[in-house]
Amino acid sequence: MSSLTVAQRTEVIIGTGLPSEPLPDNTGRTRVAILTQPAATSIAVQVASRLGSSDLVTEVIGLPDREEAKTLDVAASVYSALARFGLSRYDTVVGVGGGTVTDLAGFVAGTWLRGVEVVHFPTTLLGAVDASIGGKTGVNLAGKNLVGVFWHPTRVVIDLDQLRTLPTFLIREGMAEVYKAGLLGDRELAGIIAERGLYAPLDEVVERAVRVKATHVDADEAELGVRAHLNFGHTIGHGIEYASALSHGESVGLGMIAASAISEKLLGFAHTESVVSTVETMGLPTRASGLDLTRVLDLTGRDKKRDAGGLRMVLLEDIEKPVMRHVDQSDVEHGLSAIGF
Repeated sequence: MSSLTVAQRTEVIIGTGLPSEPLPDNTGRTRVAILTQPAATSIAVQVASRLGSSDLVTEVIGLPDREEAKTLDVAASVYSALARFGLSRYDTVVGVGGGTVTDLAGFVAGTWLRGVEVVHFPTTLLGAVDASIGGKTGVNLAGKNLVGVFWHPTRVVIDLDQLRTLPTFLIREGMAEVYKAGLLGDRELAGIIAERGLYAPLDEVVERAVRVKATHVDADEAELGVRAHLNFGHTIGHGIEYASALSHGESVGLGMIAASAISEKLLGFAHTESVVSTVETMGLPTRASGLDLTRVLDLTGRDKKRDAGGLRMVLLEDIEKPVMRHVDQSDVEHGLSAIGF
């Protein structure tokens, strides 16, 4: 079992099984609300049972699957459940599930009673290496994650045994984010994924990806600078995801190809073919089809990284050399043409 600290406040534990003490010390805690989704309910019940033996009062609150959980209506229903449960500002919200659960749980915890403790037990690879770490929370409204707060968990528990039981499509989704981490800050990690794809050793790639994210968050907690580099592939990827039935991992894979093509055009990035090949090796789509170009362009244009100068995107000068650049519509269209638009 290994651990590291993110933003001087989140303990990330990577190991096998649940720790004997699932929650960090908190002498004022008497109640724990556990938010979960259908596929992770059995794990949520295990967590509740472990906490119940410590004389804590627990309640498991079910959420819809995937992006259906990330709405203001769902958040409102959880607030009502917390009110009935009597969750105080000294108590804890726990998110057990994939990235949508940790996003929603973090958002609810950060806004309930002006902020209560939140702890995450990510049960998907995507949640483990990305969504649960760094304190970014949010719900979808007219675009991806446009409503949210920064609210860091005090602990994140990553159970490698649980991740090894995941179906292939969930491993595939998470490996897209692992590969992104390698392109941004760990050339060796990018090489491992390029060579081994879905068969990369989880114990190694999870910790390496988490360390890349931790480095960026520690350097720029509020995403005013280098932390924004973690959005590589997400500007166009989020537009595709919100306009389609594609998963987050599939959309980010396409977004990375598009961003690589724009990087090649504007900065001379020399590894676009390798990015396409690696995304394909993982079984993720490399071409988008059946999507409305105007809709994707509109959603991409609403990205949170837009400023007075226009749309900004994370591009790559080289592997491990991300930069933020303003792009125009012709640049975005160039990237979209690389994925079949």
